[in-house]
Amino acid sequence: MLLPWQRNPGSRCLLLWLLLATWEAGNSQLRYSVPEEAKHGTFVGRIAQDLGLELAELVPRLFRVASKDRGDLLEVNLQNGILFVNSRIDREALCGRSTECSIHLEVIVDRPLQVFHVEVEVRDINDNPPVFPETNKSILVAESRPPETRFPLDGASDADIGVNSALTYRLDPSDYFALDTQNNRERTSSLSLVLKKSLDREEIKEHRLLLIASDGGKPELTGTVQLLITVLDVNDNTPEFDRFIYKVRVLENAGNGTLVINLNATDPDEGTNGDIIYSFRRPVSPAVGYAFYIDPSSGEVRTKGQLDFEENKLYEIPVEAVDKGNIPMTGHCTLLVDVLDVNDNAPEVTITSLSLPVREDAQPSTVIALVSISDRDSGDNGRVTCFLTPHVPFKLVSTFRNYYSLVLDSALDRETTPDYKVVVTARDGECPEKNTYYHSFTRKYLCQV
Repeated sequence: MLLPWQRNPGSRCLLLWLLLATWEAGNSQLRYSVPEEAKHGTFVGRIAQDLGLELAELVPRLFRVASKDRGDLLEVNLQNGILFVNSRIDREALCGRSTECSIHLEVIVDRPLQVFHVEVEVRDINDNPPVFPETNKSILVAESRPPETRFPLDGASDADIGVNSALTYRLDPSDYFALDTQNNRERTSSLSLVLKKSLDREEIKEHRLLLIASDGGKPELTGTVQLLITVLDVNDNTPEFDRFIYKVRVLENAGNGTLVINLNATDPDEGTNGDIIYSFRRPVSPAVGYAFYIDPSSGEVRTKGQLDFEENKLYEIPVEAVDKGNIPMTGHCTLLVDVLDVNDNAPEVTITSLSLPVREDAQPSTVIALVSISDRDSGDNGRVTCFLTPHVPFKLVSTFRNYYSLVLDSALDRETTPDYKVVVTARDGECPEKNTYYHSFTRKYLCQV
């Protein structure tokens, strides 16, 4: 039994024309902005009007919005064509500490098929207070330490960005201690407690100070840590490293147990007073504790877990050298570990829209599919090239960054070739003969046309 459209060639042409329309790509890109934590229903933009679409055609043309890995943060009201906030947007969860944060929307309509690209910038608000690693910090200070001795402190962190995360510090007034903050070119800040004058344990055994961190938001938010300084007797020499900052590099695919650096501190004291124990200064961040291990006797720092350049590009590790005297003395340094990227992520190919079957009298430039490419690596390792199986009447047309359209490139003849297998290949990076830590990955997707 034949269906009506099979008996009537004219009806079949109309049906196929409705299924496959010529794609007219918009050359412009819309940009909107919205503050994070905006309430549900917050107006973002008149997206239908700005794209030149009539409200009455949104539903018939199957107006839809796609946002990769962004869930349903934003939505469009098909009655009025307004883009609005649909669920809570947390900028820090979305983009971390990145200075730029935006949600990319791919807007698609059919009959004819069109695709538009919309960027929605998520603006930071001051919704995170400064946080210290500890609420209470104990510091041991020998009474023999001379004025101007410095004791490193852990600064606070603020999940916001820009001025909302610009921290300033102040310390309770004290006759014995002052606060000093310095920034240097080594990508780290230094926060130290400075001894102003000599201590006398018999006069004052303990000093309690409150360290306060304030951010630059309006209104400002603050965080505090209570410092308990205990004055000790004895031990007159502190273990010392030959540098304050050590910088090393390690490949992200380094195996467990790979030697990163052998740290060495010296102590001129004799016996147990000169014996040194090495450790990461507490509290040790979970990322450092997972990735590295320091030998307490030798000072060797080795990899312990799998490194991932895409998760952590730089580790800042405070290290202590403590002697074994009855009243231990402590030396400090900072180890900066740069993780080098290797090509360990394959490109990902996503088919976002597919119009099949294809009529044999379809005109060149007819859009068959929409393809997006992504790669988590950086630099050359994340630079992706995309190409098709040779000798097919199709081609890839770049529409926006790593977005492509698979379009008809030449006339089809069903009697000669009733179907095609089209292979879309995405290849990243390069493979220099002397750089053994680069690898080339290829992923293929087959489409029956």
